[in-house]
Amino acid sequence: MAPVEPPTITEAGLTLRPWRPDDADAVLRACQDPAIGRWTTVPSPYLPEHAVGFVAERAPAGWAAGTGAPFAVCDAATGEVLGSCGLVSLDRAAGQGEIGYWTAPWARGRGVAVRATRMVARWAFESVGLRRLVWRAEVGNHASRLVALRAGFTMEGILRRDVRRGHGDTDSWIGSLLPDDPTPAPGREPARPGSVEARRAAVFTGDQPTLTAEAPAGPIRLRRPGSADIDGAVATCRDQAAIRWTSVPDPYHRRDAEHFVGQAEQQWLRGTGATFAIVGPAGTFAGSIALRLSAADPAVADVGFLIAPAARNRGYASAALAAVCTWGFDRLVLHRIEWRAHVGNTASRRVAEKAGFTVEGVAHGSLAHRGARVDVWVGALLVDDRSA
Repeated sequence: MAPVEPPTITEAGLTLRPWRPDDADAVLRACQDPAIGRWTTVPSPYLPEHAVGFVAERAPAGWAAGTGAPFAVCDAATGEVLGSCGLVSLDRAAGQGEIGYWTAPWARGRGVAVRATRMVARWAFESVGLRRLVWRAEVGNHASRLVALRAGFTMEGILRRDVRRGHGDTDSWIGSLLPDDPTPAPGREPARPGSVEARRAAVFTGDQPTLTAEAPAGPIRLRRPGSADIDGAVATCRDQAAIRWTSVPDPYHRRDAEHFVGQAEQQWLRGTGATFAIVGPAGTFAGSIALRLSAADPAVADVGFLIAPAARNRGYASAALAAVCTWGFDRLVLHRIEWRAHVGNTASRRVAEKAGFTVEGVAHGSLAHRGARVDVWVGALLVDDRSA
């Protein structure tokens, strides 16, 4: 493959240029950051020889071989190194490249990665003649996903076991950008500012929040489930009402509760919703509630909840349901949240109606439950219902 002539590109307050040997100290300092170590393929621990090898050998070799195009991202006014962005792989015969980036800890919160990604994309399409750019990131790297979305990439799906890391094989998200996709002008916002995908990526970039609500029996907290909730989950899911009205395993074992905790973590990591442990005023496990985003309609989610026997009839469920719905409408930009329960589960129906849900009807035989098809009540709460 013929070499690619390294350009220097300056716009939107940034300069993109080839890496130089004297950049090694900045690269070494940036790559001590835990987030870069967690989400990229840089060596860990990152040593001085790694930085020297990157800027003096591997980066120039990619340009010379025509297999990559790594840029140092610098402040256009001061020359300070702010990050890295470029084509981590390049196949000009196929007209395709894969983009990769990181931002130094001292430069975050300034839109550096988004601006640099747009600059690299325009150069790759206009000067190199690529027909497609690919972005990949390990599932859970919502910060990288947010950059890609703001730069105009379209999310295409999940590649299973795509990444081999020290903590095991993991899935990755994949997205693409084409030359005829809307491309923002230098320094401008993307063509889809404030898109639902971008707003949600910003939410899931952070830690799962702890919500609070006031129930008749006292204040409750809704937090990420953890190991402290396993015994309470086991006792709750062995209760006959839980077995009768929900799909919890029967018999329910400790490994099932451990799986529940792990699945709650994965749900947040993947950005598909949030599961909360409900904690009563005394700090004890009082149940759980889950909000699951619809794969078919980004404006819709469904909700399910389960209350510990000792915590029933205290108003915890309705308070938790109202708090989760408010969070879903405000932070996840939902329009409709659906509730379903077996016909006859009057306790769940009372909780939903008290939280403002409207029961819309019966879906006959819509749920498989322990070897049979059962009828369910269907209800919904709309974002506009809050102002009604």
